[in-house]
Amino acid sequence: MAEYFSTKEIADRWGITSFHVSVLCSSGRIPGAVKQGKAWKIPCDAKRPKDNRVKEENFDDCKFTFIDLFAGIGGFHQAMRFLGGKCVMASEINLACVETYKLNYKTKDVRGDIKKIEADSIGKFDVLCAGFPCQPFSKAGLQKGFGDEDRGNLFFNILRILDGHSEVKFIILENVRNLADKDDYWNIIKTELMKRDFFITEKPIILSPSNFGLPQIRERVYILGIRKDIRNTEILTNDYIHIKDLGLENIQFKDNCKMGDAFSVLEKNVSDEYAIDTEQEEMILAWEEFRKGTNIGVIGFPIWIKSFGYQVENEEEFLESQDYNNIPDWKKKFVRSNRKLYLENKDFIDEWIVRHNMINRIKLYQKFEWNCGADVKDIHDAVIQVRQSGIRVKRPTYYPALVAIVNTPIIYDKQKKHFRHITPREAANLQNFDQRFKFTGTDKQTYSQLGNSVNVKILKILGKKLFAFANDGWEVHNGEKD
Repeated sequence: MAEYFSTKEIADRWGITSFHVSVLCSSGRIPGAVKQGKAWKIPCDAKRPKDNRVKEENFDDCKFTFIDLFAGIGGFHQAMRFLGGKCVMASEINLACVETYKLNYKTKDVRGDIKKIEADSIGKFDVLCAGFPCQPFSKAGLQKGFGDEDRGNLFFNILRILDGHSEVKFIILENVRNLADKDDYWNIIKTELMKRDFFITEKPIILSPSNFGLPQIRERVYILGIRKDIRNTEILTNDYIHIKDLGLENIQFKDNCKMGDAFSVLEKNVSDEYAIDTEQEEMILAWEEFRKGTNIGVIGFPIWIKSFGYQVENEEEFLESQDYNNIPDWKKKFVRSNRKLYLENKDFIDEWIVRHNMINRIKLYQKFEWNCGADVKDIHDAVIQVRQSGIRVKRPTYYPALVAIVNTPIIYDKQKKHFRHITPREAANLQNFDQRFKFTGTDKQTYSQLGNSVNVKILKILGKKLFAFANDGWEVHNGEKD
């Protein structure tokens, strides 16, 4: 009667993971393997299948190798390259991003849809990097998460590739902030990675560039993993990687940006094409005139022209025009504040409205938010966004998050003496992209690509700290080779 070993016994014998053995059994690559219940039984005389993964080009001049999944335009690539890594394979489905990626990196193997990539077609690698798509976990999306039939299962394609590569030492994953609020999603990720013998972060690590003094508020979740058998047990003594192990407990959730830091990313001699249009500049200056003319001081509420009750004398008529009895309390407060402001400055405001033809402007120009408190004296010294919610003015400490839906910040260019959008290069500075980086396509595409990218400096910091947990002195260097 034939004798059989368990997947664990075979895994120990062959020096691979139990999951890898199961994958080999499922794919029929171990003759005689039989499934009993949920477990596989493997003949004791079974031979390890030949590793038929693609042959590598020469990587002798690098410290480690990595793959770049959901690669975008290569934020992970830049960070890993800086630490001495070389890319074995990249995967990105957006053709515009692929074009930019190929322009900037020498990686020969750049592929498309991850769902069509067989694990054994990828050469051996040390580090798996993946900024897997944010939509299933985003507050802006449908929040179907792993229940999303098309995109939610992309995480499981990461697992499928891991199952075919037992040599992988490290995992670095990135996702939107909202992932940390979904215990079910996090528990799936944590459980599946731990099944594959990875020692991972206790909780999703939430970091923003602003934690490191970089002028952008952009919270993202990072998940780090190290294969259990290579970790230094003198450093990692717990069951997980804790935030204190990374030395980031005093940085996380703190804003370390100062007044004026937002201007540190700006370039000189910027092209005139980034100047805002005449009407937009007129509206920005009009609201600055309003702010100073009403002598309002610190504005603590959004200003809505439609809630002034312009040329409406009767209070009951005014309240009816606002549908006051049917709006929520927070909105009632704003309506009352706007009405009070108008009545106290009626002569000035009436003349201001007529002079700038404000009633006939589009709605977003009829709304204004001053989020600077008393820290900024003049709108020329602030960061501005023109949004559907109106003209929003912020302190020049940092920029709002770059987003894929383009909403490019505006600053005052003292050289040109005009307001302008920040340029693609300046947006790239916010994401810490190398100065040599080249863009393809339109500016709109570039802003969108950068908005979807990972922050390079954060990944450099996290990668270096993670790799230092290895028990063999697995140190990195600033290689910058590609």
